[in-house]
Amino acid sequence: MNEQVKPWTRRAFLLASTSAALSACAVPARRLATSPTIDGLSFLPDDPGDIARTGLDAFVLDVSKGEYIEEENGLSRYVRTFEACDEGLDTAVESIRNDYPDVYIVTRGSAVDPGRGTAVFLQFQSCNPIGDRLERIEYFARKGIRLLQITHHHNNPFGGGALEANQIGLTALGRDGVAEMNRLGIIPDVSHASDATTFDTVRASSSPVIISHGACRALVDNPRCASDAMIRAVADSGGAMGIFMMSFWLTTDPVPTADHYVAHIRHLVNVGGIDAAAIANDYTVSGQMDFAETGNDNQAALEGYQEWWKSIAARNVPGYDTLPSHVVIPELNNVRRAELIRRALRKARFSSTETDKIMGVNWLRVLTGTLG
Repeated sequence: MNEQVKPWTRRAFLLASTSAALSACAVPARRLATSPTIDGLSFLPDDPGDIARTGLDAFVLDVSKGEYIEEENGLSRYVRTFEACDEGLDTAVESIRNDYPDVYIVTRGSAVDPGRGTAVFLQFQSCNPIGDRLERIEYFARKGIRLLQITHHHNNPFGGGALEANQIGLTALGRDGVAEMNRLGIIPDVSHASDATTFDTVRASSSPVIISHGACRALVDNPRCASDAMIRAVADSGGAMGIFMMSFWLTTDPVPTADHYVAHIRHLVNVGGIDAAAIANDYTVSGQMDFAETGNDNQAALEGYQEWWKSIAARNVPGYDTLPSHVVIPELNNVRRAELIRRALRKARFSSTETDKIMGVNWLRVLTGTLG
């Protein structure tokens, strides 16, 4: 009997190869019984005891630092410099070792071991600290960095940010930088990147590209959210996207709920497939603590975010003409967020297998496939 064999797509090949890598790794016994829970981007809590309360087996930890600089137009911009990030990385590593007994740093996906506590993968939220010196990528890789965002909101020497009135793509330096990331086994992250930078990064990279934290533009029309084409590009690279907690990019409704969060997961699955869907945060693992202290009253703690929103509007960036009315989803702004998301997914009729993939299996696949 003649059977037509479909050609391997890049995505199918990467999914198959990373799945094989997962099977070949010495996976801790606990993971065979329960799927991992992994967050695409979060921050350390003030209370070290909160780590054990999160239920997270691992999360991506941003250790970048920067400073505000004033531009010629009178607006200020937060820039992650080499010196600040180098110091921030060293400080974070020392703090983890001395102050967070339930946290351990890993450089390989296969090193995630729930029996040890919560693993963290170190990331910078911009290639600004690299500047035009590509050797710094290896310098930071030797110090533990395993994920690099191309940009953070704005343009830099590597490529274009999402929150610019005139958007650009990946630069020649950026393409060389992505090649160096591939050589060193560092995961390229296009959170905050422009559409063009996202597509260019996927084309330039020989390994999966991720959106560690973001939302779907089809549901909230804002350039910080990923378009369907961006979602497909990341999914087709073999990567994944984590839906985050910043509620003004999840809904324009006056009261944000867990249903709005699940709606973005649902759209992500519909567009990119179940293997591309994951979770993220963008606050400390405990939640946005300034808001938690007000009883998660969005109106009581919104002023700082609205001022930032106005500063983006002043740059003539579309999507910022109306001020946000909330920042967090009250019912999810707490240390047990991951378990509450898991329950919300099951309530929304995602199967147990689909839920496991969203909650951590997909992140583990990408992390193991690229990092080993």
